Amino acid sequence: MKHVTSRDNPAVKRLHALAHSGRERRKLGRTVLDGTHLVESAMAAGWPLLELIVSDEGLGRAEIRALLRRLEAVPTLHLADPLFAHVSPVDTPSGLLAVIDIPPARALRTPEDSLLVLDGVQDPGNLGTILRTAAAAGLADVLLTDGCAQAWSPRVLRAGMGGQFQLRIHEHADVARLLDGYRGEILATGVGAESRILFDIDLRGSVAWLFGAEGQGLSAEIAALATTTVTIPMPGPVESLNVGAAAAVCLFEQVRQCGAAKRG
Repeated sequence: MKHVTSRDNPAVKRLHALAHSGRERRKLGRTVLDGTHLVESAMAAGWPLLELIVSDEGLGRAEIRALLRRLEAVPTLHLADPLFAHVSPVDTPSGLLAVIDIPPARALRTPEDSLLVLDGVQDPGNLGTILRTAAAAGLADVLLTDGCAQAWSPRVLRAGMGGQFQLRIHEHADVARLLDGYRGEILATGVGAESRILFDIDLRGSVAWLFGAEGQGLSAEIAALATTTVTIPMPGPVESLNVGAAAAVCLFEQVRQCGAAKRG
C-alpha cells in the first residue's frame, strides 16, 4: 500500500480529474467507483479493479479492511482524510474508491427484446435510478441519446448502485436507426386524445420504452418513433411523475404482466 500526502502528486491529480471531469474520463476511458457497495458489485460482475484508494477513516472501518484483504493483489493508494476528500466525487466521502475501465462502445443491431431508450436525461440521480430499475426489471439494453448524463460518471454510478454492471449501455446511440425495423411496440408516456391507459395495454411482447428529459420530455425526433403513447393514471392532484418514477411504473407493469402470463 502506497501512502501519498501531497495534492501535487500525479496520482492525486489524475484521481481528482477522473472524479470531477467528464472530459478526462472520456480521454482515459476510466471512471471512479465510490464506496464498498459499488466495489463489491463490480467484483460480483467480474469487473476488473485497476486501483483502490482508501482514506485514514476508511482504514478504521472493519468492512473496508476486510475488503482490502480480499483485494490485496490490487494496487492500493492510502490518502489522508483531507486529501481523500479532495479526490472524492461526492460531498460525503465513503473512505474507499476504485478505478475501473469504462466498457468500450459495442456494436448493436436492431434489438429483438425489450429495451429502454433515454432521451436527454441529464440529472445524474434520475439516470442512475432508471438504470438500476432497468436492471431490476431484467432488461439488457439501454440506449442513451447525446443529451444524457454520462452513464459511467461517479454520481450516476452511485445512484445506479451497481445496475450499470448488469446492463449493456449504449451511449450516443442513433436511436432512429436502431429502432428502424423493430418488431415490438415502441411506447412513450404522455397525454393526449389518442393516448392509452398503461394498464390496458398488452405488454407481454417486446417493448421499446421511450423516456425523455425531466423538464421538456422527449425530443420531437424520438417522440415520432413511438407507435403508441401511454398514460399513467394519477388520481391525485399532480401534473406528472418524475421520469424515474414513471419508468419504474411502466417497466414493472410489464414485469407483472409477463409474470402473470408465465404463472398462467
